[in-house]
This record gives sequence, structure tokens and C-alpha cells, in this order.
Amino acid sequence: MEDYSLNPYIGCSFDCSYCYINGSKYAKNTNSFYVKSNSASLLKSELKSLLRKNKRALISFGSSTDPYQDIESELYLTRNLLKLMYRFKFPVHIITKSDLVLRDIDILRKINDVAILPDDIVNKLKSNVIITYSFSTIDKEVFSIFEPNVPSIEKRFKAIERLKKEDFLVGVSFMPILPFIADNNESIDKAIFEFSKLDIDYLLYGSLSLFGNKEFDSRIKYFNLVKKYFPEYYSKTKNLFYNNRTGLYKDYPSFKYQEDLSKKIRYYSSKYNIKNTIF
Repeated sequence: MEDYSLNPYIGCSFDCSYCYINGSKYAKNTNSFYVKSNSASLLKSELKSLLRKNKRALISFGSSTDPYQDIESELYLTRNLLKLMYRFKFPVHIITKSDLVLRDIDILRKINDVAILPDDIVNKLKSNVIITYSFSTIDKEVFSIFEPNVPSIEKRFKAIERLKKEDFLVGVSFMPILPFIADNNESIDKAIFEFSKLDIDYLLYGSLSLFGNKEFDSRIKYFNLVKKYFPEYYSKTKNLFYNNRTGLYKDYPSFKYQEDLSKKIRYYSSKYNIKNTIF
């Protein structure tokens, strides 16, 4: 949907065990942390270039690392980038797991008031600010195992409730949905019911993907946690990602698994009258 993505940091202090960055082609791992100190000057240059071409774009923050991870409370890098978005009147889509976004409601309001949407979506969106909150589970015990450094489920729920009082488009990214732990009908029904009580505008979703074969890669980290805390699902989880033909592990579950999961999500989303697209 977005024309451009922006990640002010490389690496992430949240360090979710399943994070697709770890072991994938996109980065070595989330433990390698860098601040893109020149991101403001680069963004300014890019926005000016777009305007010279008489082009507008929706720009996403947080496609591969959280723009509101812990260090942002000290550096204000994301906030300064948002000021540029306001100055040049570009709409924004923020993807986060943090309630720190509430700090920047003032600048987000300004963006919402003045930003200009691209022609291809101007009649499809009712807001110039889109905020997507990520969840893999609403189970506190499961959360503490796989996302120990992430702001609590309660904080994220309260942040959504607060943001919904503004004229922003606010939704949930329910992904990755953890196989055998959170993908059964009861768990999905309960999660989407809780999301529906927040009056979200949309619910996106996706299955788990795992990469790499080194100690800090997502596949190894995730398998080890399942073995330790959910031994009853360990073999099933490994088999879900195992390719019998090649004898190697796959990055994604089978198409059938993904399609079955998709049907469940769509069913319960419909049950609670939540759409599965931002538009």
C-alpha cells in the first residue's frame, strides 16, 4: 500500500523471538543496533525530490524495526522525522508495538490536518495518519515468553483507545499468529473479540515465518522457546517448517496451512464486523 518505507533505526530493543529480521536477507539480527543519524537529512532530500516531480506518497514508519522502541524516548529521531512529514505535507503510516506514539499526538494531528494523499488513494482513505499496532497474542503468559521486552498488551490497548479519540485510522496487525499456540479457533475468536472492543478500523493478519540456522536467528530462537515452554508442540512446529523433499527447513508454512489460517481470521473478523484491509 505504501509508496515508501522509513526505518530510523537498524535493530530493535524489543527483540521479539520470532522477528523475521533475524536470519533473513533484510539484516543480520535485531541485536545489532544502529541509529540512522542522517535519516532526517535524507528524508528531507527525498521529500523535496518528490515535490519537484509533483508527486505525493504515503510513507510508512516501522516496516523492519519499531520506530518507537526504547531509545526513541531519548533521541526523538522519529518525532523529528514526523516534523518533516508535517512540513512537506506527506501522509504517514506508523507500525509499532509501543505506546510511546502517544507522545507525538500533537504532530500527528498537524500531519492529519495538512497532508495530501496520493491521487490513487485519496478517495479510499479517511485519514492522513494511519497507526497499526502489532500483536502476536493477547495471552499474557505467551506474550511474556516470546515478547519479554515489548510494552504490555494493556499499554497497547490503552494506546489504541486513546488514538481512536483522534481522527486517525487505527488498526491491528495480528501477526505472526503462533502455530498450535495461538492459531486454534478459540484463541483466534477471543483475540479478535478483544480487538473489536477497541473499535479498530481494520485487522491485518499473517502466519509465522522463520529464518536462519544460527543461534540468534529467528528459527533457532523460536524453536528453542517452543521446546522449553510448549514441548507438546515442538515436533509439530518443526514439521510445519520442514521440507521433506529437500530435507531442509522452509521459511514459511505450507500454502494450505496459510490458507486455512486465513479462512479462520476472515471468519472471526466478519463475526465481529472488522474488515481485513486498510482501505
